[in-house]
Amino acid sequence: MTRSLTVRRGTYVDSVALMQVSRQISTLPGVTSALVAMATDLNLDLARGMGFELPERITPNEMLVAVEADDDTAMQTALAEVDRALSAAAFPAPSSFGDAPAPLTIRAAARGGEATVALISTPGRYAFADAIDAVDAGLHTMVFSDNVPVEQEVALKQYADPAGVLVMGPDCGTAVLGGVGLGFANVVRPGPVGIVAASGTGAQHLMTLLDGAGVGVSHCLGVGGRDLSEAVGGLSTVRALDLLAADDATEVIVIVSKPPSASVAQAVREHADKLGKPVMFGLLGKGRPDITETARQAVAAIGCSWELPPALSGQVGTGRADGSLRGLFAGGTLCDEAMIIAVEALGRVRSNIPLDPAWALEDSLSSDGHTMIDFGDDRLTQGRPHPMIDGSIRIQRLLDEVADPTCGVLMLDVVLGLGAAADPAGELSDAVAAATAADVPVVVSLVGTGDDPQDRDRQAEMLLGAGAWVYFSNADAARKAVDLLTNGAPA
Repeated sequence: MTRSLTVRRGTYVDSVALMQVSRQISTLPGVTSALVAMATDLNLDLARGMGFELPERITPNEMLVAVEADDDTAMQTALAEVDRALSAAAFPAPSSFGDAPAPLTIRAAARGGEATVALISTPGRYAFADAIDAVDAGLHTMVFSDNVPVEQEVALKQYADPAGVLVMGPDCGTAVLGGVGLGFANVVRPGPVGIVAASGTGAQHLMTLLDGAGVGVSHCLGVGGRDLSEAVGGLSTVRALDLLAADDATEVIVIVSKPPSASVAQAVREHADKLGKPVMFGLLGKGRPDITETARQAVAAIGCSWELPPALSGQVGTGRADGSLRGLFAGGTLCDEAMIIAVEALGRVRSNIPLDPAWALEDSLSSDGHTMIDFGDDRLTQGRPHPMIDGSIRIQRLLDEVADPTCGVLMLDVVLGLGAAADPAGELSDAVAAATAADVPVVVSLVGTGDDPQDRDRQAEMLLGAGAWVYFSNADAARKAVDLLTNGAPA
């Protein structure tokens, strides 16, 4: 066994790219573990947990490269791949400032260019200051960073309001601005539907459904999953609605959100009524339209027909006798939607993001009857890649569920697009095949478009080949999972 720890100074790459590099290096032959990350306190703790001794002086502006490998040959290969991957992931050096040194702040950079949007992907503890700097520069600001206190979110959005600047986030994972995808975004066609999204994967699902129906998107403005909470009060949602109402390319506006505060939702509805453009609401909750139905309504509103690819039938047509439904999700909104559907038929569903606080799982996240877990929750992504980038934690949990005789049916989401894993179905297929061999049905909701880099149709075929039921609607997949558990009727 050999180890290497280096600290690279004067180097910064955003967190999503570094997660992908870490994942890429850790899968190389002979590499037992790898961490390529900025030297935040959390990442320093992770490196110590891997057994590395760290230098006394190291700052969050420096990059850690920690690799453990079986032998020197594997180590040399890994470090060479780190250099190659970081070179590919790094942003090009600024070229618009001539012979002047590169700017050190967002405001300084904005003065030297024509940017209208800033993307903040620094660690949560620094994101607020960076976002304030961007707002002061007059830039619409997407805060990809998570683990930002809600008090800072409110203060930031209130600060941005007088300037007419939109704050997207914090924890805004998805946006599409004029056809350019930011964060985890799918490749969708341009069109007349503008989206305001207090949800990342919910926005992705809505966009992919619209794209499948031949309907494009003008802009998708993510506002952060807490924006429609009582604490935040819809501050960015209202600003985003105003911007889309003033946008000539937007004919219909759709708001999509995980379950919102009732009072905030009502206030947003009242504001939407005054805009002069049709606004449709996909606010998840009991008795409300699911995301697929919201997409259907949006397609109808612009006079187009609805087309949803047919589901692909799996190999196991009945759930285990007396078993429970287990959902393993990368997307929190997709998990919410599936739970809302399942609760109507099955009753209580335990979760780490429960619909009812009394249904919260213990910290161990051990399944207890019907159980659905959001593996993309902030508490599970501190110091590790998001499951849309690295599916290993879900794969191991899938295998654990198959070995549990109380597991009756498994449900998964597979989310494609920019920034996501290059071949998620390929990574999952062996575990899905193991479930199929054990007579446990696996139902997959596949979120993607034909133009996504992973090739949606090829991903679907791989999952089908492993025995999974494959649906292009998360709501339909949830209903099928419940159906397989309760009666196993044919699709």
